Amino acid sequence: MNTIGKRIANLRKEKQLKQDDLAQMLGVSPQAVSKWENDQTCPDITLLPDLAKILGVTVDELLSGKQAVQPAVTLVPEEKRKSLDELMFRIVVDSSDGDKVRVNLPLKLLQIAMEMGVEMPQVSSNDALKNINWSQILQLVEQGAIGNLVEVESSDGDTVRIFVE
Repeated sequence: MNTIGKRIANLRKEKQLKQDDLAQMLGVSPQAVSKWENDQTCPDITLLPDLAKILGVTVDELLSGKQAVQPAVTLVPEEKRKSLDELMFRIVVDSSDGDKVRVNLPLKLLQIAMEMGVEMPQVSSNDALKNINWSQILQLVEQGAIGNLVEVESSDGDTVRIFVE
């Protein structure tokens, strides 16, 4: 089960913070942080905005464990488009058992890898991503599509999102 305590602990570790560091940043004791992470108590509601900011999530994400929805697909007019060099390609995989995979690549790197025929086993071995046509996604982006391009939820509760920003 993914509780608020486990989320706090995981997010804190992702930020490479110690319990003492987080406690100092929030003006609480390290024991308070330990109690949160062990689900003995919950953070005071007044601390949630600062806690979420430090951990790099929204308050909703912190409380629910669900990542904020990325923006819907937007078609950017040609005169306002960024070059591929300026865009990031992101893949987010959240498994039902709590595993999280984050892939962040400059879009230009993805384009070069595809042109060279580089295999991406981390991506192609995932059942939810096997049938995705990466060339078509790249073409969409070149035509000005940005935002949440693909979202797949498997029958076992795994969620995969692909977006460009």
